[in-house]
Amino acid sequence: MGDFKKISPIEAAHLFINKYFPNCQGAVLAGSVVRGEGTDTSDLDIVVFDKSLNSSYRESFNEFGWPIEVFIHNLTSYKHFFELDYKAAKPSMQRMVWEGIILKDKGIIQSIKLEAKEILDKGPDRWTEEIITTKRYFITDVLDDFIGCKNRAEEIFIANTLAELIHEFVLRTNGQWIGSSKWIIRALKNYDEKFTEEFVDAFDTYYKTAEKKKVIHLSEMILEPYGGRLFEGFSMGKAK
Repeated sequence: MGDFKKISPIEAAHLFINKYFPNCQGAVLAGSVVRGEGTDTSDLDIVVFDKSLNSSYRESFNEFGWPIEVFIHNLTSYKHFFELDYKAAKPSMQRMVWEGIILKDKGIIQSIKLEAKEILDKGPDRWTEEIITTKRYFITDVLDDFIGCKNRAEEIFIANTLAELIHEFVLRTNGQWIGSSKWIIRALKNYDEKFTEEFVDAFDTYYKTAEKKKVIHLSEMILEPYGGRLFEGFSMGKAK
């Protein structure tokens, strides 16, 4: 990482922008270090806006004592990523921009931040009854696999899939953003801390002891308000 000791994230981010993007119109520092959730392995996430670019790209660096991941956009390309993240119900780009600490601004950052905030406040599109029915079927199918499986190695990865499906179902049926990896737990906590504790406890118990009861109960509990498990009679793609 060169000859630099690990300086503060904001100082490192300013030095980085001055070195690599001195003519950009704006830049923000985002990610875990901004939220006070940084760890020894955290990197710096920096979003750059440069009107001279034809298209967006991302690039990784080791500079000023920090691993740095930079997301570079012109003054319109970021809108495409806002739309992609909105459709996926995982607004990572919007969060980076809204939460980001301004490193440089030639009069464009505040309006982009407000765009991001408007999307975050709106939330994802509500699931239709058809989507909810389909998701009930998929959860039921994976749950049945989980209950019947006798192979520990296979069971572990069925449980992983079930955890993702449960988190998605609970959040999307309640009009909330979802996550992936560590953001699964963060998204759940943002919605309902008590449920998150039950969710973590159920899967933690299973992974430690191979006891399935809590995971089964959790799965059935979240499906119950929408009609419970679904298998017989489900159809998808059949011509009417």
